[in-house]
Amino acid sequence: MTRFEQARLAALLLPAALMTGALGSQYFGHLYPCEMCHWQRWPHYAAILLALAAFALPARLARIAVGLAIVAILSSGAIGVFHAGVEYHWWRGLTRCAAPVSGGQTSADLLAQIMATPMIQCDQAQWTLFGISLAGFNALFSIGGAMAILWLWRRG
Repeated sequence: MTRFEQARLAALLLPAALMTGALGSQYFGHLYPCEMCHWQRWPHYAAILLALAAFALPARLARIAVGLAIVAILSSGAIGVFHAGVEYHWWRGLTRCAAPVSGGQTSADLLAQIMATPMIQCDQAQWTLFGISLAGFNALFSIGGAMAILWLWRRG
């Protein structure tokens, strides 16, 4: 397997693994994401789509798609750094809180769901390990992984 092929595969697997962890912690661990948590997810979704496209595109376009996936992964890591800083109260966030709401209901049902749902504050880490929050782990894995993928991509 060439280094570019390794980079392309890693550009797919890293954000897919991080999103599996994020969605698993949400749906199985009942750790509901705040608004900034969602901000970190969008670049990973884009990276997954770009990496998948790189498997179907001609070589030159595939390289561009993997390069864009690397940028998306780095973007998620940068948002994770910002979010972790908000959680550690190093700086103020841009938003206060968010709550999960499902659609397709009457307005009365939606209001009841909103009133019964706990508000998820962006400046409060719901879970930590060794003092590192999920946003912090996303920052570490995304930035570190993107740097490794970038190294492979440039060598490929």
